[in-house]
Amino acid sequence: MNPILLDFPDGFQTERLLVRAPLAGDGRTVHDAIRTSLPELQPWMPFARELPKAEETEINIRRAQADFILRKDLRMHIFHRDSGEFVGSTGLHRMNWDARRFEIGYWCSTAFAGQGYMTEALHGLIAFARHHLAAKRLEIYCDSTNVKSRNMAERLGFQLEAVLRSDHLSSDQTEYRDTCLYAALF
Repeated sequence: MNPILLDFPDGFQTERLLVRAPLAGDGRTVHDAIRTSLPELQPWMPFARELPKAEETEINIRRAQADFILRKDLRMHIFHRDSGEFVGSTGLHRMNWDARRFEIGYWCSTAFAGQGYMTEALHGLIAFARHHLAAKRLEIYCDSTNVKSRNMAERLGFQLEAVLRSDHLSSDQTEYRDTCLYAALF
């Protein structure tokens, strides 16, 4: 079946969070979170090498919204249920719909880091992937020196399957880095 024909919800809720597909107009909120979180994002996230312009962020959001509809990429934005504040972003990427394999990505606004929000959102995303997408394999890739991301993968019960040596350049493009591949099977 062509993935574009698959019907599934565009979001879910957890105890403290609303996690949903990107919407036009999210750009300002996301841009503000990137701006305030830039020092924490720059070592790991290519999109944060330099602060994008607010307009560029909105364009990126609208493309992500279209990709969600087309089932090319399933980015989701995380909001605090009570306050409506933007917490971070997650999603399912580099999908193989035939094999039901998805890669999980995520980043948290510095304002909400260390409070368990990302762990909560990712538990919800895993349940979403299993229940609505019949996921058989979920993967997390991260820089081998990104201790927080490695700890997250392990906290979620993912197993380290491989270390891809000199697999990518550091975010600042100055040195080769190893990539850790974590996976969970269902």
